[in-house]
Amino acid sequence: QVHLVESGGGLVQAGDSLRLSCSYSDRAFSGYYMAWFRQPPGKERTFVAALRWRGGTTFQTDSVKDRFTISRDTAKTTMYLQMNNLKPEDTAVYYCAAARRFSTDYESTTLYDSWGQGTQVTVSA
Repeated sequence: QVHLVESGGGLVQAGDSLRLSCSYSDRAFSGYYMAWFRQPPGKERTFVAALRWRGGTTFQTDSVKDRFTISRDTAKTTMYLQMNNLKPEDTAVYYCAAARRFSTDYESTTLYDSWGQGTQVTVSA
């Protein structure tokens, strides 16, 4: 498993930006995906964005496609989620995750075998 640590959450106003960071322990990570998920209060954890590790292809859920960007800096062993034009409905605990096996279903939580502890993002109206 990969040890993952998120940071960068906070309380912001609608329209603001935040950048979440996910530090990963395996400098030689050779899995298939790293991703961001989020879990609003009282709701299920859902997919936000993923990065196919080999090749760098990115995927986002429709509700964030024009606002959120997933990226990585392998020299810093860190993955990022740049979030712009935040909305109250983006309020959630955000988790990063890593998957060592391949599947086309990168949006499924069951694919991922390593998870961070989460970071809270709260967007006020």
